Amino acid sequence: MAVKYYPTIGLEIHAELKTQTKMFCGCKNDPDEVLPNVNICPVCMAHPGALPVINKKAVENVIKVGLAVDGSIADFTEFDRKNYFYPDIPKGYQISQYKYPIVSGGHLADFDITRIHLEEDTANNKHDRGDFSLIDFNRSGVPLMELVTEATTFESGDGAAKGATKFAKEFQLMLWYLGVSGANMEKGEMRVEANISISTDKKILGTKVEVKNLNSFKSVEKAIKYELDRMTELLEAGGGGEIVQETRGWDESKQKTFSQRKKEGSADYRYFPEPDLPKMKLHEAFNLEQMKKELSELPVALRMRYKKDFGIKDEDIEVFINDMVLGAWFEDIARILDNKDKIKIASNYIISDFLGLKKNDVGIKMPSAKNMAELSSMITESLISSRAAKDILLKIVTVDESPMKIAIEKDLLQKNDTEALKKIAEKIIDSNPKVVADYKGGKEQALMSLVGQIMKETKGSANPGLTKQVLIDLLK
Repeated sequence: MAVKYYPTIGLEIHAELKTQTKMFCGCKNDPDEVLPNVNICPVCMAHPGALPVINKKAVENVIKVGLAVDGSIADFTEFDRKNYFYPDIPKGYQISQYKYPIVSGGHLADFDITRIHLEEDTANNKHDRGDFSLIDFNRSGVPLMELVTEATTFESGDGAAKGATKFAKEFQLMLWYLGVSGANMEKGEMRVEANISISTDKKILGTKVEVKNLNSFKSVEKAIKYELDRMTELLEAGGGGEIVQETRGWDESKQKTFSQRKKEGSADYRYFPEPDLPKMKLHEAFNLEQMKKELSELPVALRMRYKKDFGIKDEDIEVFINDMVLGAWFEDIARILDNKDKIKIASNYIISDFLGLKKNDVGIKMPSAKNMAELSSMITESLISSRAAKDILLKIVTVDESPMKIAIEKDLLQKNDTEALKKIAEKIIDSNPKVVADYKGGKEQALMSLVGQIMKETKGSANPGLTKQVLIDLLK
C-alpha cells in the first residue's frame, strides 16, 4: 500500500513598490528604463560616506497591504543590515528588516500570513554578452516588499500547487487594486519563492526545500508539483533516500528544479540594526484608521458585490476583476442599465463578442458606456436580433455611434409586426413546397430552414421567435 504524504507549502513573495524614487535615495524608480546604470547615485552604489534616507511612501504602501490583509501594523519598527556577498549587492549587505517587521499576521486566499516587511532590491545581473556577467544597478535600491506566509498543509500535491498559485494570483490582484505595485512578473516586479516539504504526519514538518525566483504563475504550479514528486521518489527509493535542506532553482526549458546551494539560516546573515537609519513609530507617523477607510475596494469584496448586484457568471466576474480597465467600463455600463437582465446581456456580449473582436484586432476600442448600454437594452427588449447586435457592435468598436441610429439607418430594427411577417411567410411557403412537405412529414428541422429564409428575406430583422410561431400557425 502506497504511503500517504502530506505536502506543506510556505510562500515568500517579493514585490517592487510603485514610488517616484528608490528606497533610500532620490534616484528615479523606473522599471521600464532600458539603458543600464542611468538611475544611480552614490547612495545606491554604496560609495563611502553616502547615507540612506527612508522613503516614506514605500513605508505607507506596505502599511496599506498590511491593512488590506487584516494584519497587525507595528508601532515600533526598524531596519537591519542583512550581510551577504554577491556582485549585485554593492554594499556587501542589504538593508532589510528582521526582528521588527512593519506587518505581522493577516490572511489571504487560504494562507495565514507571518509577516510583511520592507527592504531594498538588488541590482540586476546580465549573462547575455558572453562568458562573463554584467551588472545593471538601475534596480539596486528599489523599494521591495516581502511577504512571508505560514506553512500550510494540504491533502494532495495537486491541491498544494493550485492553492499556492491561487494565493500568488490573489496577492498580485490586491497589489493592483491598492495601486502599490505593478507586480508584473515578466518584468521581475513580483517574484515568488516556495518553501516545500512533505510528511506522513500532518503535525510534523518534513525537511524544507526552497525553490527560488519563480517568475510566472505556471512556473509556481509546475515547480511545486515537480518538487513534491521528486521528494516522494526520494523517500520511497530503495535503500531510503534523503531530502537535503537546500535552495533550488526552476529550469523552465527542462521543466525541473536543480540544486543551487545549501540553504542559509538567519545566523548566516549576521543581522544587526541599521545604524544609519532612525527607528520608526508608525502609529504616530500615520493615521492608520483613516488609511483603512480610504483603502480601495478589494477583489474579495468586489466578487461578492458583482454576484449580488449584477447576478453575472463567476467566470465573467473573474475576467472583469483581472482586467481593471475592462471592469471599470463594465461597471459604468451596469450603472446606466440598472437592470439585472440587461446587465447580464451586456456582460455576455463584452466577454464573448467584444473580447473576441479585441483578441483578433488590436485596433478595436471600447465604445462609450452609454452606447454599449444602449445596445444591451435593444437586445433585451428584442428591438434587434442577435445577428444585428453583432453587426452593430462591429461598427461601434471602430466608430463610437448610437446603436439605435445605426439600426435605423441600416434597417436592422427587428420586425415584430405579425401581419407583415405573415405576408413574407406565405411567400416563402409558396416558394418551398418540398420543404413544407418535409415539415408536414415530421422533419422538424425543415421548419428552421423556412425560418432561415425569412430571416434572409428580412436581412435578419425579423423576430425569430415570432417568425417561427407565424410559420407553425400557417402550416397547420
